[in-house]
Amino acid sequence: MKEQMQKTKEKMEKTLANLNHEYSTVRVGRANPAVLDKVTVDYYGAPTAINQMAAVSVSEARVLVIQPWDMSTLNLIEKAIQASDIGINPTNDGKVIRIVFPQMTEERRREVVKQVRKMEEDAKVAVRSIRRDAMEKFKAMKKAAEITEDDLKTCEKDVQNLTDKYCKEIENAAAAKEKEVLSI
Repeated sequence: MKEQMQKTKEKMEKTLANLNHEYSTVRVGRANPAVLDKVTVDYYGAPTAINQMAAVSVSEARVLVIQPWDMSTLNLIEKAIQASDIGINPTNDGKVIRIVFPQMTEERRREVVKQVRKMEEDAKVAVRSIRRDAMEKFKAMKKAAEITEDDLKTCEKDVQNLTDKYCKEIENAAAAKEKEVLSI
């Protein structure tokens, strides 16, 4: 019973951590190396993350500099960034690639806020799904006479409390990201 509660808590924790990671990849007008996390380069036939083949740094508030360790990969990295969905064209000076993040327009801010809210809702759905799975497992344990009716009620209440806690944390993370987007 406690083992099942621990598994449920760990799954909800992972959902929250995943949401926070997704929020770090959202482009908000500031240079952030995390926007390149989803971009891969076809390097000798294997999809390779940019941060594994180049030094990625923030030179100014809105400028990301990518310096490949192997200069022959410069054009490959540039093409991968252009083909990605980050929506920014990189500039290549022959030694490094620079990505200049433009100031966000009001329209773009609204789009990003919608994206943040969708991510928030997806995370809440995932947490509720974890709750449902846990409730089903506890009911199966009750049916198999592994736990009593009182234990089942206690477990259901505990799982609901966990769900409420993580939904609140998800809301707080979303509110913080929205505030960050709107304050830039």
